[in-house]
Amino acid sequence: MKSVLSTLTGSRVFRAGAVVALAGSMLVMAGCANRSASSSVYSYGQAQQEQVVRTGTVVSVRPVVIQNDKSSGAGMVAGGALGGVAGNAVGGGSGRAIATVGGVILGGLLGNTVENQAGKTRGLEITVRLDTGETRVVAQADDVQLTSGQRVRLVSGGGPTRVVPM
Repeated sequence: MKSVLSTLTGSRVFRAGAVVALAGSMLVMAGCANRSASSSVYSYGQAQQEQVVRTGTVVSVRPVVIQNDKSSGAGMVAGGALGGVAGNAVGGGSGRAIATVGGVILGGLLGNTVENQAGKTRGLEITVRLDTGETRVVAQADDVQLTSGQRVRLVSGGGPTRVVPM
């Protein structure tokens, strides 16, 4: 009887460990898909591409939040998996099944919320009056100090427009 009990317990531990390992690997892979709104980051495809440079003066700078609009779904899947494992450890019989389903749903919702919060970046909305008299607004990551009245370059072509100090 003792060996049957240890086999069942070991099997549950193995399944729980496998689910946790799978969820963890999915989160790591989702983290590799790093999108950046920084004026200092170029994708491989943007490198060695000719850019157009326009000069101007910063009119205003205001803080904004840049939200990654392309969720990988890894947070929801990992949260659901972990919630299902936790729910499966509760109760017995039909109560365990209800707890498992509830754990999957709540874990998925929590995992999705965590992923969405992780996808937010502090940004700046920068209004620039070009030397030609035109006005442009660019939102980018808050990683370069810019102030009203500062001379800047707008670099664009083959991708996003960047505002960089002169």
